[in-house]
Amino acid sequence: MTDPAQNSPAPAVTRAAALLDVLAESGVAMGLTEIARALGLAKSSTLNLCLALEQAGLVVRREDGYVLGRKLVALGGAYLRGFDLVREFYRACAASPVLSRELLQIAVLDGTHVLYLARNEGRAPLRLSATIGDRFPAAITAVGNALLAQLDDAVVRDRFRDPATLPRWTDSSVASLDGLLAKLGATRERGYAVDDGETHPSVYGLAVVVPARSASEDPYALGASLMTAQATPQYREQVLAHLLQARESLTNPMLITP
Repeated sequence: MTDPAQNSPAPAVTRAAALLDVLAESGVAMGLTEIARALGLAKSSTLNLCLALEQAGLVVRREDGYVLGRKLVALGGAYLRGFDLVREFYRACAASPVLSRELLQIAVLDGTHVLYLARNEGRAPLRLSATIGDRFPAAITAVGNALLAQLDDAVVRDRFRDPATLPRWTDSSVASLDGLLAKLGATRERGYAVDDGETHPSVYGLAVVVPARSASEDPYALGASLMTAQATPQYREQVLAHLLQARESLTNPMLITP
């Protein structure tokens, strides 16, 4: 990896953010040498970053290496508290006799991935599906396809020009950029996105876009993850109808019954 701070107006901040990303993606403690190698930096520079982040409570040094610090939980909580949409999401799920029983998520587009912001567990939570804070490939998820369908094909082609952005998690996962563009075209025609076993063979996903309320906000996707064995065509239609109702509530919060 090359130095992440190339062309950055604040190199130290950019490198610190990259270090946090490396630890988050690893999920386990990492030694100084591993972190330095991942960042493409000298060990001395990496140590200075780790010491500064440790003082701020953003990382913690353990015997087996560095891990993310608890301060990030507080920051993440403060970030989510700023989203009325998250609170409204849970209220909309509770108000629906269908959606309240199912695994529901909201997510935002993050480059070639989606970041999950909230999750309604339902009556039988799927451990196979994403949870809050997870990042999944946008190309193979229903929420990702719903959001990507809002972009021009030229933008999608540029964003997914690297084959590594199209990972195949199952035999059903989209395998090419042309295949992704075809899926996005079908999504635009239907008005909603589908994940038919692309993230996991046993999971069927449906998702719709929640439009941004202002120019300063990004659109979100509201998705449902169903067990394929139970996702009959009739039940999919029922869930979709309630997703569309929930989207209307999230777009117009005054429609949500307290």
